[in-house]
Amino acid sequence: MARRRQAVTIRHVAADAGVSLQTVSRVINNEPNVRPEMTRRVQEAIDRLGYVPSIAAQRMGGSRSRLIMAFNDRDRTIADWRRRDGSNWLDQMLLGGMLTCARQGYRMIVELVDTHSDHIEGELAAVIAALQPDGVLLTPPHSQNRAIVDLLASHHIAIARIGSLAPGPGFLLTMDDDHAARLATEHLVALGHRHIGFIAGSEEYELSEWRIAGWRAAMAAAGLTDEGLLCRGDFGWASGRRCAMILLDGERPPTAIIASSDQMALATLDLARGRGMSVPSDLSIVSFDDTPIVRFAQPPLTAVVQPIAEITERAVELIVQAEQGEMPSGAPLAVPCHLAIRGSTAPPPSAG
Repeated sequence: MARRRQAVTIRHVAADAGVSLQTVSRVINNEPNVRPEMTRRVQEAIDRLGYVPSIAAQRMGGSRSRLIMAFNDRDRTIADWRRRDGSNWLDQMLLGGMLTCARQGYRMIVELVDTHSDHIEGELAAVIAALQPDGVLLTPPHSQNRAIVDLLASHHIAIARIGSLAPGPGFLLTMDDDHAARLATEHLVALGHRHIGFIAGSEEYELSEWRIAGWRAAMAAAGLTDEGLLCRGDFGWASGRRCAMILLDGERPPTAIIASSDQMALATLDLARGRGMSVPSDLSIVSFDDTPIVRFAQPPLTAVVQPIAEITERAVELIVQAEQGEMPSGAPLAVPCHLAIRGSTAPPPSAG
């Protein structure tokens, strides 16, 4: 059996270049005060040996950990995994974050955090002490949790807060949810719909209010009233079904419904079919998120495509820039979304 080739380490590079381990580490980290001749010798040794710097080696000469952490909601993430429903928020977050980290010489670690826990500060303090991340990505609802934000800021950790515009430390990034709801509503208005229902998400999330505002603004711009056409869910299937039932049984039944999550949109589709309604002939449906499951529904659902990978990429870039001393603008950054039009939307049924 062939023996495994021994990995090249920072010690091999130091010995080959005839310098100290600290000098190799400073060169790897692009730190100042290293003589050009030393930098050249170390780089030649790295190239000659085929050495790939490890995080441990990069940490030797300085205080940076080269780690960026992403905190995601524990309960919702575990529920999505157990349902195996095709939800890919976390997948897309990793796609954008991990690849961007790799390009910058960083690594990403995901931690699931219960924002309602009485022990949240202790949990986070333990994680921070153990891993000493250079930066943290916060997703909703953690991004608007002031206790979490202030704890991270007190440790001088760079923070990127996705889906929040609440005051506080950190870079603020949104997926332009107000505009997304406008796009969905304007699409239905252009098809001729006048009664457009909206199933909102949980009040726990700032973005739920932004989406309501966008829907209302588009309705008003078209000269339409939204009275009796709003129902609040919690992003889950059961709440989507409940809200669809309330809207369709109301005094002004909608000819189209926008749902603030794929689960709620699919529940609306299921309820409509159970009532003998045809989608989109009798009822048009628009979803948010565009996870894989809605593309394989029958009919495939028109959906707001949220730029999850793109916003995570930008969040990592902002943290890295801050760590390198290039302080980005503090203005909120909106990463644009778009609407994927599929078979679940059509003109409303003819009157009479």
